[in-house]
Amino acid sequence: MTQNSPDFWNQAAQQFQASLTESWSKAMESFKSLDTGAVGAGLSKKTPEIHFATEKLQELQQDYSKAAMGLFSEGFKPPKLTGDRRFADAAWTDNPMAAYAAAVYMLNARTLMGLADAVETDPKTRNRIRFAVEQWVAAAAPSNFLAFNAEAQRKAVETKGESIAKGVKNLVHDIQQGHVSMTDESLFEVGKNVATTEGAVVFESELFQLIEYKPLTAKVYEKPFLLVPPCINKFYILDLQPENSVIRYAVAQGHRTFVVSWRNPDASLGHKTWDNYIEEAVIKAIAVTQDITGAETINALGFCVGGTMLTSALAVLAARGEKPVASATLLTTLLDFTDTGVLDVFIDESFVKYREAELGKGGLMKGGDLASTFSFLRPNDLVWNYVVGNYLKGETPPPFDLLYWNSDSTNLPGPFYAWYLRNTYLENNLIKPGKATVCGEKIDLRKVDLPFYIYGSREDHIVPIGGSYASTQVLPGKKRFVMGASGHIAGVINPPAKNKRSHWIRADGKLPKSQEAWQEGAVEHPGSWWTDWSNWLKGHAGKQIAAPKTYGKGKYKALMPAPGSYVKAKA
Repeated sequence: MTQNSPDFWNQAAQQFQASLTESWSKAMESFKSLDTGAVGAGLSKKTPEIHFATEKLQELQQDYSKAAMGLFSEGFKPPKLTGDRRFADAAWTDNPMAAYAAAVYMLNARTLMGLADAVETDPKTRNRIRFAVEQWVAAAAPSNFLAFNAEAQRKAVETKGESIAKGVKNLVHDIQQGHVSMTDESLFEVGKNVATTEGAVVFESELFQLIEYKPLTAKVYEKPFLLVPPCINKFYILDLQPENSVIRYAVAQGHRTFVVSWRNPDASLGHKTWDNYIEEAVIKAIAVTQDITGAETINALGFCVGGTMLTSALAVLAARGEKPVASATLLTTLLDFTDTGVLDVFIDESFVKYREAELGKGGLMKGGDLASTFSFLRPNDLVWNYVVGNYLKGETPPPFDLLYWNSDSTNLPGPFYAWYLRNTYLENNLIKPGKATVCGEKIDLRKVDLPFYIYGSREDHIVPIGGSYASTQVLPGKKRFVMGASGHIAGVINPPAKNKRSHWIRADGKLPKSQEAWQEGAVEHPGSWWTDWSNWLKGHAGKQIAAPKTYGKGKYKALMPAPGSYVKAKA
């Protein structure tokens, strides 16, 4: 049978379709078995019925057959591999077998994702199928296996096997440390070359340490500035290096700056609840900051879950008739959990009940499990990229402070985690007046009447831009919304000196119901959003006074140098 024979093409198409059918079956098996994994606890035992749009299936089949014939029509000429950096190295195109394997994979992957999009079912099930297929497709790439990775094979030959030996060594190291290395962690040390802004711990409880930073200006604003980072991570994402530190930037702008450094919970804190963290940590940190500075009101910032916690605390205080915060900044924060992006695939009643049964009465949600979940939201970038580089090629990932922080995970108390899941992601109770009871108060965000600066990142996969923007519709005070480029972390950690990325602002200050409508009137500005935020914050900081000469005040003494001891504890 010759290449020009019709039978040749029919057989080739049949082989391709058989390969596709097998791939789809495996992907669907992955979907059905999700209830045994991290996602699976959230799936009901009964798999929802699914159907396919006939016209979409026909279109996919035609496109598939056409692409398959086009691939074979090249004969023994290696196919072009474009648009996928996993196969960008010349080793793939120099090896015809590897090139065809990659091309077949790319065709099957594209068609599988098309099949997932063609599913007719409820939106959550469709998203779950797409997520499952995406996970399987990412894992099945020929680049992930030494037997098929032409680039890794060439390197093994060039290094006379040294790359394989290093890869095995890297694998053993990562097994021992319990996670895949995303950077050379040996080059970083908290307090030495990350989290280095000068300061001191001035208060300590079983939940947090409060750090006060040394002023960098002769005068400071009379209203101090308190930062509440997410307790799901360590605070030094806001203080990585001097040149990209949000904390140092705030200090340099003349703000007397404090930050909450969360304790990495162990078994002794496994009983702590959302109420404990709001009353005994966030509200306490506000009060201690007031006591030390003598200020009637302060300015505050919450990042991600820290923003949700800060706003919850402000709602509790408002219910008590207290208003100790003059203005608040929310960075990539969800208050309205209607739009939670890809994380929605994890959440339903059965998932939450499973977690409540497992952790609701006590115990710890392990930081490593949380970190793995977030990594698999972007499997090619945050998982398989490092599997290939570390183990197949024997490479040491380059030093990167942000990825070092990303690997430095924290635990969460089980009851805190269970309450958070039900009342935010599942039932969205925070935006329902009087629905959520926190610290004995039925909270109502409509009573949190103070100026807010709300920032969202355009490509954020954890807090979608629409989710960030939704806070503008539930908070009653004067608000300023700004959108930055990039994702959940890189969009936030974007210092002005680097002049990178862009941000968007509406000059008219209008806040229509949707983020899409807001963006229609927004104007792009090059560079960091930090300068706009700094100008806004200064407008709420009051007059300038002489900078303090010592840390703390009265009973609040300097206990130890920043960054303190809590941040150094490992999960």
